[in-house]
Amino acid sequence: MENNRLTDIEMGEQSTQFLTFIMAEEEYGVEILDVQEIRGWEACTEIPNMPAYVKGVINLRGTIVPIVDLRQKFGLEHIEYSAITVVIVVKVLVDDKSKVMGLVVDAVSDVHTIAHSEINLPPQLGPDNGPSVIRGLVSIKDKMVVLLSSSLLLDLEQFQDIENMNVHNAQASIVANG
Repeated sequence: MENNRLTDIEMGEQSTQFLTFIMAEEEYGVEILDVQEIRGWEACTEIPNMPAYVKGVINLRGTIVPIVDLRQKFGLEHIEYSAITVVIVVKVLVDDKSKVMGLVVDAVSDVHTIAHSEINLPPQLGPDNGPSVIRGLVSIKDKMVVLLSSSLLLDLEQFQDIENMNVHNAQASIVANG
């Protein structure tokens, strides 16, 4: 890893497309292949005993999808949702299981094709940082974009109860349809 950059060999590909979005006037990105769909903000069903950044769940074609406000998750100032507030529904494999989550963001920005050699590793700020959701950093048009790891965003322990709801609903559906 020369110059604190991920090499093409480490990444296994030459470039990747990222969907970028805005939060608190900063730009973030997730891999476009992880994006299942983009939806406008809609009210969701609240779930008790979840962290404040978990707004609730929606039923997306039979799948219970937790909705996470990334502003709150990242400790950014709260703003009221508006007509441009969107939910980016991401789906990835984590521990051989397909996981889906909706990410509430201020607005969608663009799709960028980013060469792996342009991605800088995230800074290590201390020995007890734990796993970061930051995949890397890249400069696009003189602006730093934070690339997020969808699989690490979705690998959150507090969603175990929501996953259990999906299993329970699937079992109930099987029993009902017999």
